[in-house]
Amino acid sequence: MNAVPTMSFDNVMPTYQVLKCLLHHVPEVSFHKDHFMIVSPDEGAMNRNMYYSSVLGCNLGMFYKRRDYSRVVNGRNPIVAHEYLGESVKGKDVFIADDIIASGESMLDIAYELKMRGARNIFTCATFPLFTAGLEKFDKAYNDGILKAVLGTNLTYRKPELLEREWYYDVDVSKYTAYFIAAINHDKSVSSIIDPMTKIRALLEKHGIPMGGQE
Repeated sequence: MNAVPTMSFDNVMPTYQVLKCLLHHVPEVSFHKDHFMIVSPDEGAMNRNMYYSSVLGCNLGMFYKRRDYSRVVNGRNPIVAHEYLGESVKGKDVFIADDIIASGESMLDIAYELKMRGARNIFTCATFPLFTAGLEKFDKAYNDGILKAVLGTNLTYRKPELLEREWYYDVDVSKYTAYFIAAINHDKSVSSIIDPMTKIRALLEKHGIPMGGQE
């Protein structure tokens, strides 16, 4: 405990690896702000979604969770509704990034809500794809045309049946993690690893996509 004040903490997000995986599987995706939009699933995920929005130069919307604070169900106040704040998603592809997919209920609720609002293709992403409640609801959402794809990293255990799903894109961050370990072992700065802007710029240029919404 006494060592904590002498240590620094870095929050690392696999933004570059996620975009690389998405462009590999869906090369025809357009990040133009008239056709693509970032939506944060809640207030807590705003920072990571703002980063995607800034890098790609597209608009950002968000949901906030309205809860019933008069009741406690399974140790928490149940969510009454997901309220949307932002411009229209009608006819646009939507990308939603979060840290964890646990049961996935919140993510699916948001996907269904966006589809009701006229969203075209919906891509969701989670750093830790746990799927604690199984895959059947996501299978149904995919078969019903609600979800286009779910992206998740290999930073946690993924069930073999998940890796076999057509709708799941596995984001490999092994090399990214190795860079961190090597840098720390050699007492090198990790600042260039944490900020992947140069690599993202090169990735977008490779696919002929303007950086940050530039024409």
